[in-house]
Amino acid sequence: MHVCYGPGNSTVDKEAHVHVALLGGPLGYKQELKRGLSVLSNFAFSFANISVMMGVTTTYNTGLRYGGPVSMTLGWLVVAVFNGCVALSMAEICSAYPTSGGLYYWSAKLAGKEWASLASWVTGWFNVVGQWAAIASVDFSLAQLLQVIILLSTGGANGGGYMASKYTVLAIYAFILILHGIINSLPIEWLSLFGHVGAIWNAAGIFVLTILIPAVAKDRPNIEFVFTHLNTENGMGIHDKAYILAVGLLMSQYSVIGYDTSAHMVEETKNADRSGPIGIITSVLFATVFGWIYLLALTSVVTDIPYLLSPSNDAGGYAIAQALYTAFHRRYGSGVGGIVCLGAVAVAVFLCGIACVTSNSRMAYAFSRDGAMPLSRVWYRVNKHEVPLNVVWLGVAVASFVPGPFNLGKYGVVVGWVGVVWVATVTVLFSLPVAYPVANKETFNYTPVAVGGVLLLSVGAWVLRARFWFQGPITNVDTHC
Repeated sequence: MHVCYGPGNSTVDKEAHVHVALLGGPLGYKQELKRGLSVLSNFAFSFANISVMMGVTTTYNTGLRYGGPVSMTLGWLVVAVFNGCVALSMAEICSAYPTSGGLYYWSAKLAGKEWASLASWVTGWFNVVGQWAAIASVDFSLAQLLQVIILLSTGGANGGGYMASKYTVLAIYAFILILHGIINSLPIEWLSLFGHVGAIWNAAGIFVLTILIPAVAKDRPNIEFVFTHLNTENGMGIHDKAYILAVGLLMSQYSVIGYDTSAHMVEETKNADRSGPIGIITSVLFATVFGWIYLLALTSVVTDIPYLLSPSNDAGGYAIAQALYTAFHRRYGSGVGGIVCLGAVAVAVFLCGIACVTSNSRMAYAFSRDGAMPLSRVWYRVNKHEVPLNVVWLGVAVASFVPGPFNLGKYGVVVGWVGVVWVATVTVLFSLPVAYPVANKETFNYTPVAVGGVLLLSVGAWVLRARFWFQGPITNVDTHC
């Protein structure tokens, strides 16, 4: 069905825009991905990608080291408020511009004609490279967690347990990447199933663990410790309390990211301009609530912070692994129950990795659709199952604003600016040194190098070549009468 619209009538524009989004040509693009996801499936992908079981467990060492319980339990609530503002603004924009390009496409539309191409170019590259980094981070975290599970299952570091070499960990990591690539090569119906499994596993896992862990623990901290204790003995040479608390917030922030997945999946979602925003908001809401409850459960078995962070413990310094192992061992004389809990987390991390690859492939597909990536013709292809297969494996190997059905009305600008300020603040926090003095490669924070490198390369490529040919999002269907 052909739908056309013009700039002369805002009501007609809006209705036509919605119709174009729903009937197969979202905002000037012909429908090439199979629109087979429901609003529930869209939510499931985002919730599985956020995966607070993964985020909280794998970054707990950071929160425990920098500030301890107070930086996590109360810090989580602070981060939740600002993350909520970011999510609401993203949902509002997603409702107006429901395309797989997500942030890349939005920046072009919101920056104005003069800056559209540069804004979309830089945003797109940061988004693609950031998602590649996310895939690497999640899958490598899983490889490290499996290493700890094997270590504890064979007796622990102090009982002759098997400590995998770095090469073995890298081999496990490579195997996980390949497996995630294979799964993401399946039709969208199968991917949708994994998304649902990921959402259910996270919800059910958190429900079980939040009941089981406190019940098993024989030694539990008091309420005052859980909500007010500030750990300043981080062993990293940092003593300023405000600085320590600020760095400690990164644990909470990292644990609730990835909800832009809903935006990247909208071209495969029915009623995209409504389902996409719902997916973003509900995934953040559920992740915030479930994540905080799970965080409290884990902190209920934390009593001796220096021991849990010590590389000489049975888990090799993996704090939560050691805490769970110790809790079950003291109760039953065996740490097997703690290992089983870690196994449940490992499954959640694996499902999160699937969603990460899915989200990245859709973003890179949309970016290639507009010719922004080298060899775009290779990446901008779908197979017979309407899956962007080539770009899936690429990820493995390496203000004219018309509101949509969901909008914040007069509060949209305020909420949006709060989100912008928070993102800027978090960017600074991620770039701060995490140890003093910064004396060697082990204590140096490479985040500024990575961010600066992407910025330098993307802007450099823009100045030298891309500004002469890249025009931002390109329509590939006739949308005008």
